[in-house]
Amino acid sequence: MRYLDAIGPNAEQIKHWNQVSGPKWVALHEMVNAQITPLGHLTMERARVGHDERVLDIGCGCGATTLDLARRVTPSGHAVGIDISTPMLARAQSAAEVAGVHNVRFENADAQTFPFPTAAYDVLFSRFGVMFFADPVAAFRNLLTALTPGGRLAFVCWRPLPENPWMFVPLMAAAQHVQLPPPPAPRAPGPFAFAEADYVRGVLAAAGFVEIALEDRDHTLAVGGHANERAAAEFLMEIGPTGTALREADPGVRPRVLEAIRAALEPYMTPDGVRMPSAPRIVLARRPA
Repeated sequence: MRYLDAIGPNAEQIKHWNQVSGPKWVALHEMVNAQITPLGHLTMERARVGHDERVLDIGCGCGATTLDLARRVTPSGHAVGIDISTPMLARAQSAAEVAGVHNVRFENADAQTFPFPTAAYDVLFSRFGVMFFADPVAAFRNLLTALTPGGRLAFVCWRPLPENPWMFVPLMAAAQHVQLPPPPAPRAPGPFAFAEADYVRGVLAAAGFVEIALEDRDHTLAVGGHANERAAAEFLMEIGPTGTALREADPGVRPRVLEAIRAALEPYMTPDGVRMPSAPRIVLARRPA
């Protein structure tokens, strides 16, 4: 696959997910997927994804959710994953070939602007992939056209950062040794763009969705997928707000940050690895019939 041209309203995100975060998430894919698979499966259950349905996986990344969806919709259904990150989609395509899953396809495109076929899907799904649009209303309005009348939308996103100790605790540990960058503006594209419940409702209503329901869940994550505290600390230094804070930091400070995060994780260490609270939000809606 070639890189998606960094043009259009999400040009900054296209550049970021191809040059910065995409390669990193490919390298960490197994740990990331082991950590958040339960939240993806819970969202699929709430969406009632079933046999013979057509499903679009928005922001599919390395394709684990797309393959899970494809297996759920057999024998005659299919799943399509769409993402702006070429490195992650290359990993997704390889995984599909290795797994022998044939009712799956991937699109290297921007879901905010891609010309979807009208009413091509029964379900729109996303596991933490819809919080990065420059114009969320325009993006969801575009996605609505791809959904069959009466079709369902289901995605999982994060509530505010302080409600997610698995990201907040390592960030505060890192702050002992590095100056944190200014926090992003509320609702700015990023992992916490949909932290405000009323804002999410307003975006989807303005885009034309109905029967909008938000389900705030509290979930204990296996950080890094059952990793010990040192491996979990190394993992948390690469992703999320801590990874962002360290991107421009002096590399010489990283050993001290690692030790600070490792120490901060000690209270969360269990025989099954580091287990920390998280605050996901499942969002459900429909296209009018």
